[in-house]
Amino acid sequence: MQIMINGLPGNMSSLAAKTIAKKSSYKIVPFAFTGPEITAASTSIEGQEIALIKPDGKAIIDQIKKDYGGLTIVDFSHPSAVNKNIEFYCSKKINFVCGTTGVDMAAAQKKIADAGIIAVVAPNTGKQIVALLSMIQYAADNFPEAFKGYSLEIVESHQRGKADISGTARATVPYFNKLGLPIKDGDIKPLREPEEQKRLGVPESFLGGHAWHTYSLKSPDESVLISFTHNVNGRQIYADGVVDCLDFLNKKGSAGESGKMFSMMDVLKG
Repeated sequence: MQIMINGLPGNMSSLAAKTIAKKSSYKIVPFAFTGPEITAASTSIEGQEIALIKPDGKAIIDQIKKDYGGLTIVDFSHPSAVNKNIEFYCSKKINFVCGTTGVDMAAAQKKIADAGIIAVVAPNTGKQIVALLSMIQYAADNFPEAFKGYSLEIVESHQRGKADISGTARATVPYFNKLGLPIKDGDIKPLREPEEQKRLGVPESFLGGHAWHTYSLKSPDESVLISFTHNVNGRQIYADGVVDCLDFLNKKGSAGESGKMFSMMDVLKG
């Protein structure tokens, strides 16, 4: 598989590129789409020079497809651009992995089906964290309203540069609703200020890249407190998960699958 990594030179896309570059079964193409604000003409990944293409230069994708057969895209672009990017990948019939948050899932699923491609769309590619989410989903499906009457507080802390509320935290909302907790996306408390994060306990060396989440469930009389916590320092867990996603797509493509959007839970099961 030839891999095009879009979103370079961003932190997550750069780490994903470095991780993929170490896998002999994948080759990174020397082009990447980037944001309009990026001034650099290129970036280097493990000694390989990669040209950065602005949004107005996307027509080059036809030549890239021609020159690099078996092209698959990994997208870690900005949330404000991700839905247009997915529409573009579908229009060009290119399989992809998208780890960017802010995806319109219903629209993406329809476009992928119409294009006859396969894709993994996962706002969290950390498979261990997704495994925890699957446990919460299991509880929601099998024990509906088990926490009816309880209150829920969701606090998530990420680096200051994260543009939106955590997609992982938002993904838990429908599960907690099933469990009887009437919480909305807007009730999630995002922490982005370093001083707040240090008081929370985030190591100073990881203020620039972390994901700390706590879900606190409290009984009406406050005699019972149940908490779920997952604290991730750095981004390697997500980069490793991207490789799992590529392996999964490779397997599905070899089996002749088409027109399907997969989640990280599908990757775990597959």
